[in-house]
Formats: sequence, structure tokens, C-alpha cells
Amino acid sequence: MSAQLTRDDVAKVALLARLELTDDELDTYTGQLAAVIDHAADVAALDLADIPPTAHPLPLVNVLRDDVIRPGADRDEVLSQAPSVEDRRFRVPAILGEEP
Repeated sequence: MSAQLTRDDVAKVALLARLELTDDELDTYTGQLAAVIDHAADVAALDLADIPPTAHPLPLVNVLRDDVIRPGADRDEVLSQAPSVEDRRFRVPAILGEEP
């Protein structure tokens, strides 16, 4: 267990976060948080001077297609398939009791 983190530290953080913890929870979280802090210290101790910063461990290639302007569907043809049309637009039922 980390010598830097005490049960009182966890109790203070819980108080600041407005969390009510039982004595058993304080003991459990003290051990868990100490392990997290110890692991963070292990990572911080690594020599990373020769390793460039990366956002992802594998090289990523953008696979999106180029944007190409294409003609859309004919409005009249599309509206002819709609169950209800009003003012050259789809007519849909009102929701939440709202009226247009």
C-alpha cells in the first residue's frame, strides 16, 4: 500500500465529494486508490525520453471517400411516394400536442 495515501486522506476526499462512506468502504477505497497511485508512479518513472508522443499506438489512415457533389432525388418523385404532403413537404403528425 502507498505510504502517501492514508485512510484520513480518503475520508477527506469523500467529504469534499459529499460521499458518505462506511468504515469498510473507507478501508477498501484506501487500498484501491493507493494501488492506482502506485501504478501511476510506476508509469511516471518510465524513461520515455526517446519515445515520441502518440495519440494512438497504431498508425491510422483516414478511409473516408472524397466528397463528390451528386444530384439528389427528384422532389416531386419523392413526395409522390409520401403518405401525406403539405406545401411540397412531408406532412407528419404533431408531437407532444404541438400545433403548427
